[in-house]
Amino acid sequence: MSAEDVAKWQKLAEQARAGEVYLDDEAVARECLKACGDRITSLEQMLAQVFRTKTVSGFGDFVMADDLAKKFIEQGVDVEESIRQEIETVKNMQEVMRLSVSKLVGQDVDNAGNIKGTA
Repeated sequence: MSAEDVAKWQKLAEQARAGEVYLDDEAVARECLKACGDRITSLEQMLAQVFRTKTVSGFGDFVMADDLAKKFIEQGVDVEESIRQEIETVKNMQEVMRLSVSKLVGQDVDNAGNIKGTA
């Protein structure tokens, strides 16, 4: 995920919290909410696998083996940060969807009350 994507979803989440923006289709918002939850689960599983690359051993007792182990460890750190950043972005997406559903359900309740009040 690019820095632009991260910033965009942070801003959208802030706007959703302020009530300035929301998805106007409850079914779509619920599907996106589920997809976000599934993606977070998948990313957390990937993160667990990345931790395994940080404990690299068994390449032997020579300098090249140590260099190779260091490369795996460094790569694991870079990937870990990238995954954490994506998790944070998906959580922002999830919040936008959650707030959208809340707003739409709240509107439905208000509309139902207005209709009931006119009868």
